Amino acid sequence: MTTPNDRIRVALIGYGFVGKTFHAPLIRSIPGLEITVVSSRHPEKVRADLPGAQVIADPEQAACHADVDLVVIASPNETHVPLATIALGAEKHVVVDKPFTITLAEARRLGKLSQEKGRLLSVFQNRRWDSEFLGARAMIDEGGLGEILHFESHIDRFRPTVRVRWREIAGPGAGVWYDLGPHLVDQALQLFGLPETLSASLVSQRNEAQTDDWFHVLLNYERLRVILHGSLVVAGGTPRMAMHGTRGSWLKYGMDVQEEQLVGGLVPGEPGWGEDPRPGILYKGTDSPPLELPVPKGDQRQYYFGIRDAILNKAINPVPPVQAIVVMAVLETAIASSKEGRVLPLPLTDPERAAWTQSLAPSPS
Repeated sequence: MTTPNDRIRVALIGYGFVGKTFHAPLIRSIPGLEITVVSSRHPEKVRADLPGAQVIADPEQAACHADVDLVVIASPNETHVPLATIALGAEKHVVVDKPFTITLAEARRLGKLSQEKGRLLSVFQNRRWDSEFLGARAMIDEGGLGEILHFESHIDRFRPTVRVRWREIAGPGAGVWYDLGPHLVDQALQLFGLPETLSASLVSQRNEAQTDDWFHVLLNYERLRVILHGSLVVAGGTPRMAMHGTRGSWLKYGMDVQEEQLVGGLVPGEPGWGEDPRPGILYKGTDSPPLELPVPKGDQRQYYFGIRDAILNKAINPVPPVQAIVVMAVLETAIASSKEGRVLPLPLTDPERAAWTQSLAPSPS
C-alpha cells in the first residue's frame, strides 16, 4: 500500500474544527505522512492551509481514492461507519476520530472487516498523550499513593447557551456523552482496566437542549470507584483529575494545553509544545503540606508516530479495534443504565476481554 520510499499518502475526510485544528497539523508534523487529499465542501479554507492537497467534495470518493494509503475520518459521528467501511473495502488503512461508531454492534463489524482486509484500523484517542493523564499514570506507577480507591475525571465547560451545530442537534451520536465520554472512558480503562459494573445518569439541563449536556458515570471495581463527569454549565473551580489512595491524594487542575496551542496556531513540536504550567498537587497524609509536582509534557504527535510506524510494520497499532470496541461497550451500557436506572455489567464476550488484555501497550513516552 505504501510507496517505495515509505511515504504514506493521507486522505483527510472533514475539515471542520477537529480536522483542521487537530488532525491536519498533527499529521503534517510527522515525517513520512503527507496529506494529499482532503474531503471538504469549503475548498478555499483547505487550500489556504494545504495548497498542495487535492480537494474533493464527495467523502466517499476520497475514502477510496487510488492515490491514498491512509484514510483519516474526521467527519460527523454518524458518517464514521459508512466511510470506514468504504475505505477498508478499498484496502486502505483507516483512522477514525472518536467516537469510533454509534453502537457496539457497528464497532464489532468494523473490527471484523479490518481483520478480513488485513488493514490497520485505529481510533484517534489523542488524550492518552495529555499532560494530566500522563501525570496520573506516573503517580500510579510510582505507587506513592498506595492502593487507589477513588478516581475522578472531569471535563467541565461553561457553555450555557445551546449552539447550532451537529453535536447539539438531536440525532445519532450527538450529545456531550458521545463528545467527551470517549476521552474519559478510554483514559480510565487505560489506567485501571475493565470495571465489573457501571451506573450512569445522562441529562439535558440547559434550556432548549436537544441532547444530553451533563453526565455522571460510575465505574465499579472490587474496591476502587471511578467517576467520569462532564457538564456544560461549570464556570470553573473543579479539578480535571482527582485521585485518592491509602497513602495520600493527587489533584490536577486545568486541561492539557495542546488544544489551546493548536487553536492558537503553534506547530506541534515547536518550543513550548505540550508544556503544562499547572502542576499536580500531592497530599501525603493529613499533616504534610501539599507538594507541587510538574506533570510530563503532553505530546499528541505520538499517536500519529505510532500510526505511521504500525503501517510500516515497525510498531503496534497505538489504539487497536478491540480497545475501541470496549470503549463503545462502556458508552452504550452507560446510556442503557441511565434509561433503565440500573447498575449493569459490560456486555463483552470472553474472547473480547482476553483480546483487550492482550492489546495493552506500554505506557506512552
